[in-house]
Amino acid sequence: MTESPYKISRWPKQERPRERLLQQGGQHLSDTELLGILIGKGTKKKTAIDLARELLDHYESLENLFSRSPAELMKVKGIGSAKAATLSAAFQLVRRVQSQTHRGRPIFKKAKDVADHYLPLVTDLRKEIFKVLLLSRGNRLIKEITLSEGTLDASLVHPREVFREALLESAAGVILLHNHPSGNPTPSEEDLRITRQLVEAGKVMGIKVYDHLILAGDDYRSLAEAGFIV
Repeated sequence: MTESPYKISRWPKQERPRERLLQQGGQHLSDTELLGILIGKGTKKKTAIDLARELLDHYESLENLFSRSPAELMKVKGIGSAKAATLSAAFQLVRRVQSQTHRGRPIFKKAKDVADHYLPLVTDLRKEIFKVLLLSRGNRLIKEITLSEGTLDASLVHPREVFREALLESAAGVILLHNHPSGNPTPSEEDLRITRQLVEAGKVMGIKVYDHLILAGDDYRSLAEAGFIV
């Protein structure tokens, strides 16, 4: 059977992205070529590079592409579940590398430390998530818990859920954080209400709420620094 003319394997060796990456390094490849390598195989009528180009054209930039879920990536014809999963896994690894500024468990001494660690992980999320960070007496992260995904609501962030794990892990205190996909870090009335509720519950439980951070785009707001938590 004749090999498809759309296969990259029919290209001259010096023009194939994978071979060029191995010989010259990834810095010499375009965004399209690097995406094409991740995609791996094309379709009967399109190479992996063609599919990569269509993805970038469809979502207009690499930054926009990073924020898409696997289901959204699959809206581009030729991107099936396997390709979408590979791309999403690669994007998540990039976020984790960007966030890992410390070896082992990070120590959060101030709000900026938390923001620097978590902003890369949530900056392109399109839904709200609420996390609780359990800290040791030395402000080292013991455990991270995601309590809710979607619109932030007091019914989803109940003190019982927040402090149960903190008690089990013998945490000295907690930091609350959630994101605003809108890009505006200004706290809403609901944000402030939930914060007050959890701060008071923490006092009863003997577990201090150190801060509540709102992450938005590449910016953040610390409710402790703003005077809402004392």
